[in-house]
Order: sequence, then structure tokens, then C-alpha cells
Amino acid sequence: MRAIFASLSLLVAACATLALSGCGLVYKMEINQGNYVTQDMVAKLKEGQTRQQVKLILGTPTTESVFHKDRWDYTYSLERRGQKVTAHKLTLLFADDKLKRWEVAELPTSPVVDRDPAYANLEKDKRVDEGGQSWWSKLGDWWRK
Repeated sequence: MRAIFASLSLLVAACATLALSGCGLVYKMEINQGNYVTQDMVAKLKEGQTRQQVKLILGTPTTESVFHKDRWDYTYSLERRGQKVTAHKLTLLFADDKLKRWEVAELPTSPVVDRDPAYANLEKDKRVDEGGQSWWSKLGDWWRK
């Protein structure tokens, strides 16, 4: 009797560990942080534009440093399912309140609406075989039988 109870306890503990280990069963929220800036937006920048003109094109900067009044930073990062998908950074430098130059890493070309989770093409967490059903659907069908 004790052996059966010990085996059952071990099985329950193993199932609980598997369920709590985050094996794809836990929902992880998509996290957008910062300003989404595209190459099209940066193409509208011209040397000599005022700070107000730049804000109309790019929006309010992510960082306006107290120590560097002539520098604005626009940063953006996206995480899906707990993994970093992308990160971008744009730095603008001003002289006499006019845009002097900017430094940019690779920026996306897609429009802003693509970053919205409602419109994004997210990879599905399912594997489809010849029958056209995912493993999750098959499990549900098996359970209903």
C-alpha cells in the first residue's frame, strides 16, 4: 500500500512540476516598449529642422537627458513569448535648437500598425501534420472520446 501511495505521490509531483515549468502552457504577454520608428519616418528628417518639427514626425522622444540637452533618443524593443524579437535605436543631435545629425541602427520599413498584436503575424505554437490537425486539437478530440 505504501509503495502505491509513494508512486502516486511521485506521479502527482511530476505532473505538477511539468505544469508549472512553463512548457508553453503559460501565456506570456507581448511587450512593446518605446517609440516605434520606421525608415520612412527617418527619411522625412532634414538637417536644420526645429525640435517641434521633429516631434511632429517622430513623436516625443523616449529619452531627453538633463545632462545632454542637445540629444534625443528614440528606442524601441519588442518581446513575444518572453523572447526579444527586435530592438531599434535612433539618436538625434541638435545644435542651437536645430537638427544637426542623427545616428540610426537598422529600422523596420513596415508601417506602425504592424506592431499592434491584433494585426501582427505571430508564429503559431502548433505543429500540423498531414491530417491538418494540430497536436492540441488531437488531444482535445482524444479527451472528448
